[in-house]
Order: sequence, then C-alpha cells, then structure tokens
Amino acid sequence: MPPDLAALAAPDHTAIVTVEVQADVVGEDSILPDLAAASHTMVPNVAALCRAARAAGVTVCHATAVFRPDCFGSNTNARLFVATAKRRGSGAPGPFEPAVLHPDLGAEPGDVIAPRYQGLSALWDTGLDQILRNEGVTTLVVTGVSVNVAILSTVMDAVNRGYQVIVPRDAVAGVGADYVAAVLDNTIALLATLTTTDALVTAWS
Repeated sequence: MPPDLAALAAPDHTAIVTVEVQADVVGEDSILPDLAAASHTMVPNVAALCRAARAAGVTVCHATAVFRPDCFGSNTNARLFVATAKRRGSGAPGPFEPAVLHPDLGAEPGDVIAPRYQGLSALWDTGLDQILRNEGVTTLVVTGVSVNVAILSTVMDAVNRGYQVIVPRDAVAGVGADYVAAVLDNTIALLATLTTTDALVTAWS
C-alpha cells in the first residue's frame, strides 16, 4: 500500500463512485455483452469496496445511466448512443425508468443514487458534484465501467473540478484488455492514483 493512500482516502473526505454497475450494463441481460463479459471479475471487487467503504464511513455513490422507454431526450450524437438505443429497443413514451443496480453491490438506503439522463460522465449535469462538495468530499474513488468511455470521462471531469482521484485498477473494466491496460497506465495514471481493491480495503480497515 502506498504510504499516502490511507490519508488520501480518509473516510471524512472520500466518496466511492460506482459507474454504471447496473443490471442492463454488466448483468446477465446486458445490452453490451462484451462489456459484461469483461466485467466478470470486476463486479465482486466493486462490491467488496462498497462493503469496506460503508464500514469505514466512506460515502457510497452509484452513478447510473437511465433512459425513457422511447429514449426521448437521450444523446444520439455518437455511435455508442445510437448502438445502445437500438439494443434497448423503442418503447412507448413514458417516464425515465430507474436503473437496477447489479444485485452483488448490496445497495443500502444510505447510498447515494445519482442518475445520468444524458452524456458520458458521472459528474456532468447529474448533481453529484454539488452533493459531494456539500459534504466536504475532496477525494473520489472511481470504479465501474467503462474504461473506454465513462470511467475516463468521469476521471477527467473530477480532476477538472479539483478532486483527488483514486482508481482501483481491478475495480474498473472495459473492452479490449490490452487497450484498458494502456489507458490505465498511460492516461489515467497521469491523472489519478492507481491502486488495487485489496490496498483500499486495507486502508479503510
């Protein structure tokens, strides 16, 4: 464990954010099966971090992607958005449907749920930034999917907003193992503190 990890992730100023660790993204019925397969070993690590965080008094936040059945109001300006909209199908008009978190996360009433209705980042126009600032949070532990898009976007947004960022490399996932490793080592390592689930659990214990 790096000597400064315990101080950097001290419970009084730290929140863990799970990004899109939800049934329709990393579960058995995922609309992104390649991503779900790549997340197979990630989900238990995120769950372990959430348990350790709650026990230590670290704020636990779940950043989810939510949609209306007819996808009204959702982004369509990138290939990713178009592909996922097609896989979700076109339903009847109706209200935004809350995301179902992956059951292994064991979400509890004290957890913060921050739905994202558009965009790519857990911090962009979701209200999560202000919620965390109001609670004095200065360090974010970013977990979930995908390193290809949402994790990278969230880390950059967090750094732009002045947060210290920690990324446990075994608690994030993406498509293309070599590519994920390259992004972690060559981009995210320049912006955040890379660590492991075990090291963070030890720091919080």
